[in-house]
Amino acid sequence: SARNKFKIHPIYKKIDTCAGEFESKTPYMYSTYGSSDVSACEAEPTNKKKVIILGSGPNRIGQGVEFDYCCCQASYALKEVNYETIMINCNPETVSTDYDTSDRLYFEPLTEEHVIEIINKEKSNGYLFGVIVQFGGQTPLKLAKFIHENDIPILGTQLESIDLAEDREKFKNFVIKEELLQAESGLARSEAEALEIAKKINFPIVIRPSYVLGGRAMEIVYDEDHLKKYIKEAVKVSGKDPVLIDKFINDAIEVDVDAICDGKDVFIAGIMEHIEEAGIHSGDSACCIPPYSLKKNIIDEISKQTKKIAFGLKVLGLLNIQFAVKNDRVYVLEVNPRASRTVPFVAKSIGVPVAKIATKVMTGLKLKDLNLNKKNHKLYSVKEAVFPFNKFPNVDTLLGPEMKSTGEVMGIDKTFGLAFAKSQFATGNKIPKSGVAFLSVKKDDRKHILKIAQELEKSGFDIIGTSGTSDFLNSSGVECKKINKVMEGKPHIEDSLNAKKIALVINTSQGKQSIKDSFSLRRAALTSGTPYYTTIAGANAITEAIKSLKNSKFEVLALQDIN
Repeated sequence: SARNKFKIHPIYKKIDTCAGEFESKTPYMYSTYGSSDVSACEAEPTNKKKVIILGSGPNRIGQGVEFDYCCCQASYALKEVNYETIMINCNPETVSTDYDTSDRLYFEPLTEEHVIEIINKEKSNGYLFGVIVQFGGQTPLKLAKFIHENDIPILGTQLESIDLAEDREKFKNFVIKEELLQAESGLARSEAEALEIAKKINFPIVIRPSYVLGGRAMEIVYDEDHLKKYIKEAVKVSGKDPVLIDKFINDAIEVDVDAICDGKDVFIAGIMEHIEEAGIHSGDSACCIPPYSLKKNIIDEISKQTKKIAFGLKVLGLLNIQFAVKNDRVYVLEVNPRASRTVPFVAKSIGVPVAKIATKVMTGLKLKDLNLNKKNHKLYSVKEAVFPFNKFPNVDTLLGPEMKSTGEVMGIDKTFGLAFAKSQFATGNKIPKSGVAFLSVKKDDRKHILKIAQELEKSGFDIIGTSGTSDFLNSSGVECKKINKVMEGKPHIEDSLNAKKIALVINTSQGKQSIKDSFSLRRAALTSGTPYYTTIAGANAITEAIKSLKNSKFEVLALQDIN
């Protein structure tokens, strides 16, 4: 660059954490071009063996504090094995930017220019063992290629493997080679190509730009008109990268796996069964450790495939895989050769410092030497997402492939129902034990709603529903009073919600028009403080929670007894 050509480089100044009261020795630095005097630089790199950790940058939907947890754990682990830790991050609200988390902190943006200047400064004294890119989410992972091209060692999974997992075409070939199952897919660079792929693999499809986090601009598309409208936006979002199109696997159970690989062994930290079905972003779906409905042979197959993928991709450190299970068949949805947002949840559930172990593996230690013992406490741990819908009145509460949550909570108990109930209480949701339950589901879900309605009726709820759902339930032996949709005229369901006459809402929609028509219903449920569930899986879970609260004693478990 022109700046390098003219030898224009920043110097680093320390932030005075003592406000001038007495001398500050904290190595908490920021860059400035405001001085040409190199001797004014206060960075003072040491002559120790050091590791640089790239943080997660600004918090946003899809890139949250879970990644910062991993960066902090990495720093603590490196200190335990006698490395100097250097953190690069630019978010003042994170723990990784606390002055005592790492040995040295550079408060700088995670860009190529800023990162390379810090690396060069630290390399001027001591020995830079390597840079860790796999703990800060997608932001530092995007810098892996640049770091590799500048001959700087990357600790953990190497660039070739990162690229293989991130590049859809290469990964598709990898899945075929390893004889694993994957939904039919294709890459499109134009509307014509997208229509051709959709015709070949059949609707519904999932469409998204490549290399995004949090499912941004991702959507489930059910017909050609919807695709034509959407593809223009998706192509614009993805720039030069192609648009990714996958066959959507309807009614599948999604499973998340977090694992650590040292090149010879694989430690499967957690297999999490999602409570929402495949198609809901993993960050928005509640999930459970251990799986609450999967059969043992399916869990064994997922473990086997996880090991196969970890070795095939030559993973060193953390690995996250998302699977879909349908009709006893396991499909690979996505592989991330980095820390996932579920790592803190898994670590708390199993009593093992997952990110710390992965860091030590990256420095050359082996899993067999790290005393890995999961706590066998026979408890269910449920992670539930926290949503900011109260703050955003125009955002639909219906969940989909684009992430909407901004936080998460955890419920732990001896049964799945009680653990799920605790997770709902933690998010501020109420769980009714009786009252009026409103059910309105899409046609495909009617076969599933019957059992839910029967359980609610047994628990003492009165059931009401829109015409289609009501007719189906009445003909199946469940008494269900009919209530009007908003478009059918007053008195309708929104009037009852606003009057706080409804205790529970279960509403599933499919297709652009149906989703649009039911938006005001979901919004009315939110503003009236009525618990609402927009998937059959979520409805099953809340029904189980209601039953458990009625039939079991609600107890608080001491954290000391769990881990």
